Amino acid sequence: MAFSVDLRRALLYVTLLVPTLAGAQGNTFSVDANYLSRGEIRDGGLSVSEDGKAGYAHFMLSRTRLGASYGHSWLSARFIAQHAGTWGSREGSSLSLYEAWVRFQSKGFFAKLGRQSLSYDDQRIFGLDDWSMTGISHDALKVGFEGGAHKIHLIGSYNQDIANMDAGGTRFSGGIQPYKSLGAAWYHVDISKVGLSALFMDLGLQSTETENTFHEHLAGVFLSWRPKHLSLEGAYYHQWGKEQTGLPVNAWMASVKATGKVSDKFSGRVGYDYLSGDDHFPVPGQGMIGLTRHEVVNGFSSLYGSNHKFYGAMDFFYVSTYVNGFTPGLQNLYAGVAWKPVGKLSLDAAYHYFSTAAPVENHLRALGHEVELTASWQFSRDVSLSAGYSFMQGTETMSALKRTADNNRLHWGWVMLLVTPQFFEKKW
Repeated sequence: MAFSVDLRRALLYVTLLVPTLAGAQGNTFSVDANYLSRGEIRDGGLSVSEDGKAGYAHFMLSRTRLGASYGHSWLSARFIAQHAGTWGSREGSSLSLYEAWVRFQSKGFFAKLGRQSLSYDDQRIFGLDDWSMTGISHDALKVGFEGGAHKIHLIGSYNQDIANMDAGGTRFSGGIQPYKSLGAAWYHVDISKVGLSALFMDLGLQSTETENTFHEHLAGVFLSWRPKHLSLEGAYYHQWGKEQTGLPVNAWMASVKATGKVSDKFSGRVGYDYLSGDDHFPVPGQGMIGLTRHEVVNGFSSLYGSNHKFYGAMDFFYVSTYVNGFTPGLQNLYAGVAWKPVGKLSLDAAYHYFSTAAPVENHLRALGHEVELTASWQFSRDVSLSAGYSFMQGTETMSALKRTADNNRLHWGWVMLLVTPQFFEKKW
């Protein structure tokens, strides 16, 4: 019901906006869609049956987005309705307003207000998470300046439960994002072939037991250097403050990546990610609950990044959680090659070696090896078909932490169709 009201309002805004500005020159109005359907086959991994074995599953996922855009020299607007779910199932199906914003701009300055996606640098902290069916969006105000080699964005958000609007409370139990408040500043500068970004964030996280709000902070930098046939990237982020239960936070992550282009058809990459973990990480047996008193949270939180892009296609890390909430962190050493044998066909192969960052009780740090194969065919500007297969040879540590199959041989395959047509465009 709430979505229906929001959608009717969004469409009303669009219909009112276009005639109002029809007298001005340089207007553009368009209607577009984004349809994604993905079939997956999984053998082992995320789910566990009653006998403790990880099972076999196959299913179809889909996502449909319908968008309308308006553009003018000083004003633009975007509305996107979204449905996501599993074929044939009511469970987990969602119907929502993915984006609904207006943007005012003049001489490099801008203000963007409403529900919007946030994507910065390599999407490690703020990302679209476009692999997932729902993606990531925020109700926020973003203001800034973009001119020449410099960009600066300031972001603010404050969330509230509707039930407390009249009662005078400040309780927020979670909505499209779990934070009570968000404040962030991002600065980027390009100097010749070097790009430098700095990010600062303050998250207000409300206690689940009281209305106290604890503040967690993040600060870091992203650096890129892109000469003609080589690309180097590096990032460092540090978290401190207090998390949602009031525990102090002291966590960090660092990454480095090098990509080399051998020819127009062939390139290679190698990289390493380190995300800090919680000390004295317990590993309870099947059916047991591990209890360890943590005085400081050392496990790095990847927050609102596109985690599927970085930490393995099988999504064992920073997408699914561990059995007792805390994290031993992650070390991810990877390499890959990309090849375009013909114009519209792209092939990719990647290898990951995973291990924990923090020691794990009674286990080694090694988690296992993952191999990923991907093929993509771009039929046209609006239609693409892709497929992939991943295999992981896990260790006993992986089996204990993720409750995976006893033989630690995990398989996952998928086929995905993406169609992004533009139905209508009018300029006047």
